[in-house]
Amino acid sequence: MANVAVIGAQWGDEGKGKVVDWLASRADLVVRFQGGHNAGHTLVVGDQTYKLSLLPSGLVRGKLGIIGNGVVIDPEALLSEIARVRAQGLNVSPETLRIADNATLILPLHPAIDRAREASRGDSKIGTTGRGIGPAYEDKVARRAIRVADLAEPETLSAKLDELLLHHNTLLAGLGAPVFEKQALLDRLLELAPLVLPYAEPVWERLDDARRAGKRILFEGAQAVMLDVDHGTYPFVTSSNTVAATAASGSGMGPASVGFVLGIAKAYTTRVGSGPFPTELLDATGRLLGERGHEFGTVTGRPRRCGWFDATLVRQAVKVGGVQGLALTKLDVLDGLPELNICTGYRIGGEIFRRLPASPRAQAAAEPVYETIEGWTDSTRGARSWADLPAQAIKYVRRIEELVEAPVTLVSTSPERDDTILVRDPFEG
Repeated sequence: MANVAVIGAQWGDEGKGKVVDWLASRADLVVRFQGGHNAGHTLVVGDQTYKLSLLPSGLVRGKLGIIGNGVVIDPEALLSEIARVRAQGLNVSPETLRIADNATLILPLHPAIDRAREASRGDSKIGTTGRGIGPAYEDKVARRAIRVADLAEPETLSAKLDELLLHHNTLLAGLGAPVFEKQALLDRLLELAPLVLPYAEPVWERLDDARRAGKRILFEGAQAVMLDVDHGTYPFVTSSNTVAATAASGSGMGPASVGFVLGIAKAYTTRVGSGPFPTELLDATGRLLGERGHEFGTVTGRPRRCGWFDATLVRQAVKVGGVQGLALTKLDVLDGLPELNICTGYRIGGEIFRRLPASPRAQAAAEPVYETIEGWTDSTRGARSWADLPAQAIKYVRRIEELVEAPVTLVSTSPERDDTILVRDPFEG
């Protein structure tokens, strides 16, 4: 049996949480490997709705959850989220959740820097969540980050805070924002240490033991390929690599352990925040997609921009993300639309492109080239087999397969976990 890595194939918010939750019934461990609490997954289980940001979705299935070293962790946000889901009845304890001891921490100064810099950009805002994700990754790369293991060493914390504050207070002062005092930060970290450290361990050892024992591992990505810091619509991207290769480096396992790569894509396209969006609809159809799909960010609550399915974008995500199969979500949102458009390329300066160029100027100028497909009148909501789908809906799915050059292995037809058409079990490889 293969391991499975789940990544987004658009700009995030594709419904990864439901798919990971659904796949977790076949897994033994679920691993988050990048991002922070700027990403969110919504899981609907019966009459309960769980909104997760840092916690691996597999916890809802009673599976062991692991937060890998590739994740940046705000300890306050983590403990708050644990308390919230415990109140909903989930068992979250050091027996069910493990955290990489070499993961980077987000401190209060990180969101302060994030917000101050975003405000200074004026009309050129990137659209960050202001939660300090980017600045924390910057500290990690600059080798001045405080990591989970450092919470056990007060002297290490004190020395590292000196270096951090020398850097960040200078920036904050330059941006006209309040600066931070060392003692208050140190005192708070020492208060948090006994609450966080019981979860910490070198998770790479546990994962290696699981691999040797033949356990099934599900790797859970955040955001999506088009928000990847290298391969996305830079600079309107997140601060980590979101492609499947990061499942290895962000968990402490070798690349051969990643297994089958499942890309998640909506049957249309959405985006939160700023940046290019060639197929965006600013008309009644765009508003209809947003209303039907309840398109609001899980973490931010911001309304998502909506548009037609962009096959050119997803094909590019398939190639650079290593996607071997596609999970198509929210097919039911398209029910009843007389015609559907699929973007098959971009017109930029009179030339047709079958990829999204790296240049921000070219991305902003890209105009979609559409192929029009007849819609369907019968409902797809709740369908659990191909036989339950209208013929025209199947035709739409098949055309997407052709254009993105990847098979659709799973179709989701409602937020409910069991309203899913399984074409191929990813764990079968």
